Amino acid sequence: MTIARRQSRADRHNGAVHTGSLSRRMMLIAIAWIVFLLVIGGVLLDRTLSGLITRNFDEQLEYMLTAMVASAEIGPDGEVFFSRPLGDQRFLEPNSGLYWQITGEGHEVFPSRSLWDRTLKTQASDHMELMVYDSDQYMGEPLRVMQRPIILPGSETQWSFVVAASREELNAQIARFRSILAYSFLVLGGGLIMMAGLQTWLGLSPLRGVRRAIQRIRVTGENRVTEPLPLEVQPMVEELNALLAHSEKQAEEARAHAGNLAHALKTPLTVLNNAAAAHAPDLDTLVQREAATMRRQVDHHLARARAVGRRATGLARADVGEAAEAVERAVARLYPHVRFDIAGAKEGESMVALERQDLDEILGNCIENAAKYGGGSVFVTVDAVPTDPDICSVWVEDDGTGIPELDRQRIFDRGARLDTNKPGTGLGLAIVRDVVEIYGGTVALGESEDLGGLLVELRLPRAGGV
Repeated sequence: MTIARRQSRADRHNGAVHTGSLSRRMMLIAIAWIVFLLVIGGVLLDRTLSGLITRNFDEQLEYMLTAMVASAEIGPDGEVFFSRPLGDQRFLEPNSGLYWQITGEGHEVFPSRSLWDRTLKTQASDHMELMVYDSDQYMGEPLRVMQRPIILPGSETQWSFVVAASREELNAQIARFRSILAYSFLVLGGGLIMMAGLQTWLGLSPLRGVRRAIQRIRVTGENRVTEPLPLEVQPMVEELNALLAHSEKQAEEARAHAGNLAHALKTPLTVLNNAAAAHAPDLDTLVQREAATMRRQVDHHLARARAVGRRATGLARADVGEAAEAVERAVARLYPHVRFDIAGAKEGESMVALERQDLDEILGNCIENAAKYGGGSVFVTVDAVPTDPDICSVWVEDDGTGIPELDRQRIFDRGARLDTNKPGTGLGLAIVRDVVEIYGGTVALGESEDLGGLLVELRLPRAGGV
């Protein structure tokens, strides 16, 4: 098996492990959430329905207790009796599970026949309210008891009317309900977990498609993701294609820079090689001249490379007013006879999306050229009329002879110089144009209306959030 195949298999394995790990985490979260909701819902539903069943059971006991009170009367001997028999046959069957009893202080207990030889224990009460409670008085027969104190007409005794029923039927109903509830929730939980697993698998399928598309880019050498993918991942695919395009553009720029530098160095090296082979008498002078040419070319392309590298970070910010003041102080020491005037936006009011070092180099070339070739006055105006929210304009003007309109485009070429009587490399404006364009700005030449010399207009992108 080749190294490429091993690497491809390793990539697929790693992708499967990462996807599987994500899907497992999603499944565990979904299962935990489903179980939590089912437990909370089950507890609430159990309490609600158990309360309804118990309340229905108590309503039946209360109906029987009301019937007892309605049928009760006081006899000539002061004892209580029923004017008509109660309708439920279980009151007549011994140990049937349904009982009643009437007690009063100073009177014999009046029980139902179903109690046989037993009596119900009642609770003392100081108020005339209905009481409902559970009793374990009889072993193996838990009771639900309802008790109400009553004073019957014709008697001053407070009678205690009691109805009791075995909880076996009530507990059996609650147990049946809980069994049905448990089975239903188990089926519901299983179905929800299966649906969560299916949803997780389907939800991650677009990511698997993106992974396959990226793998196809690496294997086949394609430069874009072209296969149709779901709309949910389309923004991510667009960002990925934009990143690929950006990387491709940077690689193309790097190749172009390398080619330009190689071409620029080829001619001086050929001249030096031919002179050395011919044993030229002025070889030392020739070497110095051609070495200076190569140094200028190297400096120029290094400046471009630095600007491209800094631009790639996307976090560049610099203050034009502050940079202009710093450059003016440095250039003034080289040209003490030149009068400089900086106007417009002050420090902190003109932030641009450039690295400070590149901004210093741009302004330094423009201001130094104005001082060198001007007549003694240099005006720098920073964002004089800030009408464009995205562009910061910088004007550098001098009172020199200016540049004819036909030569304004040619002056940006590397090594182009109109005044050969003054020292220079001919790369200043070329570096300015290249660095400004790398950051997305523009540079243009014109004629100064105030000073009559050259006007250099820089249009630089503003920094975000300013």
